[in-house]
Amino acid sequence: MKNVVKAVVKTLGITTAVLFVVYFWNLDQKLMGWAYKQVNTMFDRKPVDIKF
Repeated sequence: MKNVVKAVVKTLGITTAVLFVVYFWNLDQKLMGWAYKQVNTMFDRKPVDIKF
């Protein structure tokens, strides 16, 4: 029982630390900004079939 409690506390501590680092340095938005730029460059290279 003691080992299970230790494992749960350790897992929760590590999870909290990782989530804090992601929140503190805003890593999720930086990742999404990078992905957005990559998608835009892919779609900007496609030929446009509708001209206004």
